[in-house]
Amino acid sequence: MRGALSFEAVSRSYGRTAALRQVSLDVRPGEFLTLLGPSGCGKTTLLRLAAGFEPPDAGRVLISGRDVTGVPAYRRPVNTVFQHYALFPHRTVAANVAFGLEMAGLPRSEIASRVARVLETVRLSDLGDRGIDQLSGGQKQRVALARAIVLEPEVLLLDEPMSALDRKLRREMQVEMKHLHERLGTTFLFVTHDQEEALAMSDRVAVMSDGRIEQVGPPEEIYERPRTRFVAEFLAVRNLWPATIGVVALGAAAVTTDAGLAFDALDDGAFASGERVWVGIRPERLSLDGAGANRLAGVLEDEVYLGDSTHWRVKVAGETVIVAEGMLAPSRRRGDVVTVTFAPEAVLRLLDSPGAR
Repeated sequence: MRGALSFEAVSRSYGRTAALRQVSLDVRPGEFLTLLGPSGCGKTTLLRLAAGFEPPDAGRVLISGRDVTGVPAYRRPVNTVFQHYALFPHRTVAANVAFGLEMAGLPRSEIASRVARVLETVRLSDLGDRGIDQLSGGQKQRVALARAIVLEPEVLLLDEPMSALDRKLRREMQVEMKHLHERLGTTFLFVTHDQEEALAMSDRVAVMSDGRIEQVGPPEEIYERPRTRFVAEFLAVRNLWPATIGVVALGAAAVTTDAGLAFDALDDGAFASGERVWVGIRPERLSLDGAGANRLAGVLEDEVYLGDSTHWRVKVAGETVIVAEGMLAPSRRRGDVVTVTFAPEAVLRLLDSPGAR
């Protein structure tokens, strides 16, 4: 139970703007759970409710089974790592890490021992005497993490702590963060708008939109089987179309998009003849002139070279289909006639909202 974090139907509004709409979510003890979504979706507001920086208008927040809804931030067993670190520039690395322990009135010998131990955990043992202005971005982030974990919180809250780092350093720190979580075993609640970051580090991901949770699950499930149109679009399912379902038989559902694209989807038991749905297909699940039960003739319209892959725009029966191929894709030109191929199981049936059928 220690380290469990629960939100029970919490709501929060700012004037007429609803930031959270009856959100319920359980974070398991020792779990790394990421709140993922665009700016304004409510993820940081939810984290602030956990920290005690703001009260909910309705609902409860529980930590380790205790109702902390009315408990002030300084009395909650949590600590927060902010986007801009908030380090003291006039203090050394070790003195920054020691600050919270000093405020708690711990003996000097215990402070020194805990600071040394946590600096070793974040791989900064040789930088304790260095000034903050002498550190790189990644080192500053590790100091902020050390200052948070030295107090041994039951839950660590992280509000987009890597947003200020460049892409290369960000990827390195993703690995560091994941390893740190494994070593500590502390519950992590992490906030980000970066899909790659969420998928790389998390035990589970909660995708948020408009103050609600759209879907919660392991990274593989969120990526491979998004439930709603929003989750699919946010996680780069670039082929999304409104469609009508025709005959459903023998494990297959006939799909026709509004623009006339026709193909088969694997029937998982949820398709119904005559229903209106949204369907999606990931670009990497399609190929040009390859294998697959669905074969659609089209014309190449454009290409986007991305280094590790090439994205082709193909005009097929009134729809533009995006196909992703590896960087060694065969040479093609605009105007070439091609066949887009894919398996029925590549087709995603998507709901308009979490509460839809």
